[in-house]
Amino acid sequence: MPKIKTHKGTTKRVRKSASGKLIRERAYTGHLLSKKSAGRKRNNARLHSVDASNVSNVKRALGA
Repeated sequence: MPKIKTHKGTTKRVRKSASGKLIRERAYTGHLLSKKSAGRKRNNARLHSVDASNVSNVKRALGA
């Protein structure tokens, strides 16, 4: 079997935390921020873990 290639777009968006969880950033933080509430912007600014239903797909895309 050949090696699984790493999906480069995924490596730019997802990283592994010290505990082994997959960490990502939230969407909707790039532009049009004046209409969004402060709480919404604050919540989106934090890092979030990848949902459990997507972990296997993301790990495969990372080549791990």
